[in-house]
Amino acid sequence: MLIDQYYSANAGKISFSRDQGSNFAKQVADDFNPIHDPDSRRFCVPGDLLFSVILARYGLSRHMEFRFTGMVDDSVELLLPPDAGELVLNDAAGKEYLTISRGGDNTRDARVIDELTRRYVEFSGHTFPHILVPLLAGQGVMINPGRPMVFYESMVIDLDRLDFADLQLVVDDNRLGINGKRGEVQLAFNLVDDGEVVGRGKKRMVLGGLHAYDREVMDAAVADFDRRKQQYLP
Repeated sequence: MLIDQYYSANAGKISFSRDQGSNFAKQVADDFNPIHDPDSRRFCVPGDLLFSVILARYGLSRHMEFRFTGMVDDSVELLLPPDAGELVLNDAAGKEYLTISRGGDNTRDARVIDELTRRYVEFSGHTFPHILVPLLAGQGVMINPGRPMVFYESMVIDLDRLDFADLQLVVDDNRLGINGKRGEVQLAFNLVDDGEVVGRGKKRMVLGGLHAYDREVMDAAVADFDRRKQQYLP
């Protein structure tokens, strides 16, 4: 499957090396956030990589809700729970990192799972700068580019059917709510197959350390993002 090279599984546990997390971010998600670089002191595994592994291991259900409750780095081994409607991923010490609620029909069709995985991760990976920067500018606030506090909180997908062949994710509505120095982003999208809406989804993120928008600083951050991407590409 698409995701197999980006994680390791052994004796009912999964783990991620820094290279696996970084390669997934850049090769699949088109995400060049420095927090996913192998040499980052604050390295963390992309939340969308956890999402992708769950689909590969447990299949795709018509209703799926993911809640991210802990940051996974290369030192963490997650225990794979038994197949059930409610899944909780903990480490050996019992610390919780991810909960999943599932319902409705389920498919293990690798083609279908890879199609949704690729399309969703590509969409999600473009949150910065394509979606987030205009939202921040519209509210007159910004994150600290040197230490961005952006946390993937949750994601939900509801599908009408599981037999799509050429999936596209289309923006429905993007919102940013501000409360002091904190913000909550809600990205709503439709899943479209051959012109037909076959599902809907929402991604939520929490922002911290917000301050007044500075166009020059933000333009420099976007330029740095683009530079990092060009340096990586062959």
